[in-house]
Amino acid sequence: MPVQRTTDVRYRGLTARDLALIAVFAALIAALSMFVAIPIPFSPVPITLQTLGVMLAGALIGWKRGTLAVAVLLALGFAGLPLFAGGRGGLAVLVGPSGGMVLGWLLGALVIGALTELMLRNGRYRFWKGAAINVLGGMVVIYAVGVPWMAVVLGDGALASLMAVAVYLPGDLAKAVIAALIAATVHRAYPIPPAGRPVISAEEDRA
Repeated sequence: MPVQRTTDVRYRGLTARDLALIAVFAALIAALSMFVAIPIPFSPVPITLQTLGVMLAGALIGWKRGTLAVAVLLALGFAGLPLFAGGRGGLAVLVGPSGGMVLGWLLGALVIGALTELMLRNGRYRFWKGAAINVLGGMVVIYAVGVPWMAVVLGDGALASLMAVAVYLPGDLAKAVIAALIAATVHRAYPIPPAGRPVISAEEDRA
């Protein structure tokens, strides 16, 4: 009977390149939050470009490295470094009205990275699919964590908090589109390999 051999490529661990990418994107998100922070009179959370960095991390370097980049940023910020909006740092950010949004970055980067990797495995990066993924992970997921958190901290209802963050919707939609444009360009010109070292295994299936 014929023997069919299939090769399965898996990636394990993290390489020095992966660690460098994690550090670079953690620094990118920090820079986008430190240098752009526009206060809003009727909302305690300023407008920043942080979510753009989160979207780019997931869309460009995948769920594992992207989530770790956000985790590194959060760890350093909660330790006291001024890496959050307006140069803030420390655990006070976590218990503040924007604490839910900040923690939502982790899940947002994971969702964007996982869905983007799935899209790339099934073909090339497509702009509108990428933009939809960015909206899902960078807006829906983050808002789902951040709005209830803000409602609890401020003592008002979730609807009032949702109305307060409605001002961010146009900007976040623009960030989703910009991140998709950048990701489409990068993946076309310089595809970034998956995280980890490739481990090739062969399996034999007898017909």
